Amino acid sequence: MGIGLALARGLAAHGAGVILNARNSKRLEEAAQSLRDEGHGATASAFDVTDGEAVNGAINALEADGPIDILINNAGMQFRTPLEDYPEDMWDKLLRTNITSAFLVGKAVARKMIPRGYGKIVNIASVQSELARPGIAPYTATKGAIRNLTRGMATDWAKHGLQVNAIAPGYFKTPLNQALVDDPAFTEWLEKRTPAGRWGTVDELVGATVFLCGSASSFVNGHTLFVDGGITASL
Repeated sequence: MGIGLALARGLAAHGAGVILNARNSKRLEEAAQSLRDEGHGATASAFDVTDGEAVNGAINALEADGPIDILINNAGMQFRTPLEDYPEDMWDKLLRTNITSAFLVGKAVARKMIPRGYGKIVNIASVQSELARPGIAPYTATKGAIRNLTRGMATDWAKHGLQVNAIAPGYFKTPLNQALVDDPAFTEWLEKRTPAGRWGTVDELVGATVFLCGSASSFVNGHTLFVDGGITASL
């Protein structure tokens, strides 16, 4: 299970009605149905978060059915190769997926939240917002950008009653990291490098998300909360 579905399930378990987004309509509806089967309120809205026109149309349509109080910007992709060989088309795709999407959707939703004087936006950053590893420099660049975009959004929108923060996961067992999970040498390195001594599980991100989406974080703004087993705290 990926981070997005885990966070949707966690928020739904705390009473939120959730709207799932992806481009693949079939898989998206299956995910929404899995939440409904568990007794949660869940709907699906398929659109491309890297397409500004599609984003604006979708947000307008969703808002017609009720206000969006919480936005989780979670779109992301990875492409690993030595930096000197990194293809330009993949650089462009990575930036649009990992950072432009958060800008487009964040802006569209904030325009609705600002007149209401309330809203929670949580961007999904990464341990790579702070650290780097060989072969993923462009990904690291996008996640550093997410951290600073979060600061910028908070700086512009806090005066309107919005709280904009980020969660920076460490190494979690997700489909995006499956190649690393399946690599015994990497797992051995990670277990030694991380003070907690293990991979994270996606359910361990739910508590941070609920905090940042609830009233307890009403004076937290522009913050990136690292949920990483201590990896950024230790040499």
